[in-house]
Amino acid sequence: MLELFWNMMKEEWRVHSTMFGSLSFALFPVMIFGIAFMGSFLIPLMHASLPAGNLTLLVHANYLMLGIMVGGFGLLGNEVMNRRFGQASLLAYSARSLPLSEKFIFLNFVVKDTVYYFFLWVLPFGLGYVLASPFTGVPLARALLLLLTLTLSFLFGLCGVFFLSAVYARSRPALWLVLLALGVGVGGLSAVTGMNPALFFPPLLLHSAFTWMNLAASCVVLVLLFGIAIALFNPESVGSEKIYRDSFASLMQRYSFLPNPPLAAKDTLDLYRSGSMVGQTIFSFILPLAVIWFFLSLLGPYFPPHGLLFIFAITAGVIASTMYTWVTMFDSFGPYACLPVAVSTLIGSKLTTFSLLQVIPALFIAAVALLAGEGAYLFPAVVLGISVSFYAVGVMAYLTGLSPNVLVYDVKVLAVYLVLVGIVLTVFTGLAYANPFYAFASVVLALPAWLLIRKAKVKWDAVDPAGF
Repeated sequence: MLELFWNMMKEEWRVHSTMFGSLSFALFPVMIFGIAFMGSFLIPLMHASLPAGNLTLLVHANYLMLGIMVGGFGLLGNEVMNRRFGQASLLAYSARSLPLSEKFIFLNFVVKDTVYYFFLWVLPFGLGYVLASPFTGVPLARALLLLLTLTLSFLFGLCGVFFLSAVYARSRPALWLVLLALGVGVGGLSAVTGMNPALFFPPLLLHSAFTWMNLAASCVVLVLLFGIAIALFNPESVGSEKIYRDSFASLMQRYSFLPNPPLAAKDTLDLYRSGSMVGQTIFSFILPLAVIWFFLSLLGPYFPPHGLLFIFAITAGVIASTMYTWVTMFDSFGPYACLPVAVSTLIGSKLTTFSLLQVIPALFIAAVALLAGEGAYLFPAVVLGISVSFYAVGVMAYLTGLSPNVLVYDVKVLAVYLVLVGIVLTVFTGLAYANPFYAFASVVLALPAWLLIRKAKVKWDAVDPAGF
């Protein structure tokens, strides 16, 4: 197992470093380290408006969300592996040629991704805080504890969603039963204790009062979730057959009002027939936002009136922009270079499908506004969230073209993305806090989004499409 794992790690490095250079990729964790190191010196200033406990809550929530975004391994069925990885001949799709079982290869793949993301995101951030602790007066033991609990937060998100996605891949009714049981348990805990269930998140409890018993219990839960998810994973047989009725022509006719109806219809069928439309909506959108809402609700007193709804709408818009990665994950774009189809046409078709998917975040933000008793601000919250989503996807298309999953790890790309999106988020968060109806001003983001998309088409038409 160690040999396969190590070869997968080297393969992952080669994939990313080939795309934009070894140095640029190697600098990615260095940038995360630098952000944490320099940010540590700003913590005393933050405490004036946000108590230390709430700041800790936000950091743990972010790493829990990162684990949730990474952990949908159970959705990696045969079709995705074939269409996404097959032409790249990755080890993850080598069960046909090597005397190794699919489950064994998949186990190595999941462990590899877990370790890989840990070294990319978790360890650099934790080390930045640890190395800054002598200068900020934070005890070293406390800084090391934060590194431990952030790791556990990431693993809880990853293992939890891996378990749920594996259940989903086996049986959708079983998933709904598990979610129902989870909801009843969380609701019962809240009713009995009268406290927000987010406060009982194990890494947070461990951070506030470390005990070896709590650490052992957390590790046992993680091992159980991970082990059950691996046991449930059952990739479809290569020889299995699925039969679908011909719906391409009818769907293309229904999309006749859109640009490039054939490509939009193809993308929709890809999402639907792979099961990813439902799976991605649950595991890459609804679950992360549900977690964010649980944790943000604890900080309600520190937001202006109605501020919680609008910070949630902005967050939903940023996450909704990642739907662009959903519609680019099924194609290997190298073969398109042999067809009379421009890269700009492909970008346009993917963005068309992305636009159709925006009904999901719009409905979700509206539902949250109604459930939170903020129905009067439903429309400005939806407008703000969708405007941010389209602006962020314009930035993403310009910086990454058809490879957002890969190029996000180019340190130059991520830095520019954070600056361009961060400035806009800061401005419109302030406007929404000043007056909820100022959120309607976010429609002006349509102009820079349109300009960025135009520039993206010109930019990437001049670049040969990558092979994955």
